[in-house]
Amino acid sequence: MVDEVLISPEVLSQYEAVIGLEVHCQLLTQSKIFAADANAFGAEPNTNISVITLGHPGTLPKLNRRAIDYAIRIGLACGSTITRHNIFARKNYFYPDLPKGYQLSQDKGPICVGGGILITAKDPVTGLPYQTTIQLHHIHLEEDAGKSIHDGNEWATQLDYNRAGTPLIEMVTDPCIRSADEAGQYLTEVRRLVRYLAICDGNMEEGSLRCDVNVSIRPRGATHLGTKVEVKNLNSIRNVMRAVDSEFLRQIELTESGGRIIQETRTFDAASGLSYSMREKETMNDYRYFPDPDLTPVVISDEWLADIQASMPMLPAELYQKFMTVYGLPDYDAALLTDAKELAEYYEAVCLHTTNYKAVSNWIMGPVKGQLNEKALRDRQFPVSAERLAALLTLIDTGLISQTAAHQVFGFMIDQPDILPEELAQAHGLVQNRNTDALQTLVEEVLAAWPDKVEQYRKGKKNLLGLFVGEVMKKSKGSADPKLVNELLVKIL
Repeated sequence: MVDEVLISPEVLSQYEAVIGLEVHCQLLTQSKIFAADANAFGAEPNTNISVITLGHPGTLPKLNRRAIDYAIRIGLACGSTITRHNIFARKNYFYPDLPKGYQLSQDKGPICVGGGILITAKDPVTGLPYQTTIQLHHIHLEEDAGKSIHDGNEWATQLDYNRAGTPLIEMVTDPCIRSADEAGQYLTEVRRLVRYLAICDGNMEEGSLRCDVNVSIRPRGATHLGTKVEVKNLNSIRNVMRAVDSEFLRQIELTESGGRIIQETRTFDAASGLSYSMREKETMNDYRYFPDPDLTPVVISDEWLADIQASMPMLPAELYQKFMTVYGLPDYDAALLTDAKELAEYYEAVCLHTTNYKAVSNWIMGPVKGQLNEKALRDRQFPVSAERLAALLTLIDTGLISQTAAHQVFGFMIDQPDILPEELAQAHGLVQNRNTDALQTLVEEVLAAWPDKVEQYRKGKKNLLGLFVGEVMKKSKGSADPKLVNELLVKIL
């Protein structure tokens, strides 16, 4: 990565970045896109393979219909035009982990054309948020390649073909992204969207969602495009943003020193923050595309498209509006709860059993979320069921337990999932004392012990009420109902 001190702010301000992203999403089909091999991450190397995956002579591919369904779903979510007549082409190039020697992809007619994704980014100068739509050029379907493993041996490459043939969508943006923050926010929205649609798990660390970044520079205010450089296979949102900034600075320094930017493919080293040249970028002619003779065209009928449209789930933006209008939540709560599909579904499940919608939000954003990590959330391993959390909130709403006691009961609920919240509260002595006569006796004892404070209260020092409440709570060992104690104190004073 180029050190920023080498480039003055004045020079930096003369250039702008032009960025396009190519996001590859592995689809959650049970089998591969053109073969019946299992599509599963983590299997022993070279076990999810067949003669079709290995490209044996005489084998014929057969298209997985579910892959088409999933590609249409993301297209509809992005407002794309769905291509009705689809043809798969052979993209010819040599990789050792591509057994056939070509990749089945789409060339002239991608399944989804146009569309866009709305993002919220921050202005780098003012720090203020703004919204912009990242325009999609197209989304196409293709098969993934296998995996080359070098394992520290510079002379040998191990090949795992399990991934070969995994169905992919590639989401290609227009060159309309202008900053690392916009790139990061776009990728965040793509990941959230594919998870909501249940077409990809979005796990970048496992490679099921990967990103290539195309970066060029031009004088600020110019309209022409510069020579683009592609940075390949970035596996985290943070690294995408780092690679954009690094490449932007590298190209400026190269230009300012009289060098020439060449169209090439580079790899990004996350440890050093540096990118390294891999090869000069191929042109479209190098791939020698032609329609695959073994696959018939796929025609998407009106009925097929209508069925997919009818099965579309509510998307994050729609849920966000619903949470504010139906449940009356503030903007902050609605945004946080709809950040993940699993969290939004859990919230609505709890709300089926209580109408205290804001309390549900507070508890999910607080104690519940505090117990969740990324894996537990993805696997829907919530610490307590929706029904039990609602039952706990009902105990608070009816005054049976205090907020403080509820947090203790919540902890017991995690360890004892088969016992009702009310039973746990009773067993641990956390049920509030609402016996008026008994509490009045405690109140009178406290006031008798603090005659000088009582006199100050009656002369206008009303903040002493908290002292009296605290003393009564001590005497009751925390079992008194604070609301009732307040009422009794005010009445007697």
